[in-house]
Amino acid sequence: MAKKSLLDLVLDSIFDDEWVGKRGEKLTERELKWVNLFGRKGKILRNVYLPTDDGGTSELDVLYITQKGIFVFESKNYSGWIFGDEKSRNWTAMLPNKVKNQFYNPIMQNRTHLKWLANFIGDEIPLFSIIVFSERCELKKVTVQSENVKVIKRDRTYATVREIWEQNTDCVEADRMEEIFQRLKQLTNVDEAVKAAHVANIRNRFQNSTAESVSIAASEEKVSEQPIPSNADELICPRCGSRLVLREATKGANAGNKFYGCSRFPKCRYIRNL
Repeated sequence: MAKKSLLDLVLDSIFDDEWVGKRGEKLTERELKWVNLFGRKGKILRNVYLPTDDGGTSELDVLYITQKGIFVFESKNYSGWIFGDEKSRNWTAMLPNKVKNQFYNPIMQNRTHLKWLANFIGDEIPLFSIIVFSERCELKKVTVQSENVKVIKRDRTYATVREIWEQNTDCVEADRMEEIFQRLKQLTNVDEAVKAAHVANIRNRFQNSTAESVSIAASEEKVSEQPIPSNADELICPRCGSRLVLREATKGANAGNKFYGCSRFPKCRYIRNL
């Protein structure tokens, strides 16, 4: 089973979970620069905030804009074995100690991104969905049926783009793609108010889901730590590798609810519901 490298462990101990996520996006961008170097030309954008019909935004991690179409990358930084099916709402990451943690299906997540991207640029531009996991995990059993969806580890970025590139013979006019690039580029230079509104919108959506409600309580409400039961001695956070602590929300809508939270909170906000 894949384990974190010494570098990953050191970085996780210094930087927060948001920084680790941004680092993953930066590494994906670096892989795409190799694609450019070997003749498949495109332009790269990171953290594009697309407008949605409800007045909010949808953040896209990394875009690779080419005459073949737009490659939309969703970056994930889980460790351990990854299990998932394209049609399942949740996927599972299993750590070496057999602890299982669920997360929202990244294919469905990126499908929403593609929806708003097509709404913004027009549906005549080919879009390719690529879910990129870090090298420290293993894609143990991941089932994908859709032709324009790929789930890969980061070191397969170049090969995957090349494969899609060669399978698609049609090209969009260079002027049209440059126009799209310039429009999308403007959506990367958003102010902090837009970013804050984006985060608040995500939190509001989570509050409407009983499966996620305790997660919001951990980040925004006062919590009290409880003794960890003996059968939970080896619970480990899948995001940063630290210990999970049994906690209880003491105020707000989730008062009295217990959950496991990362011991590095607030640097890492991972939650595992009971």
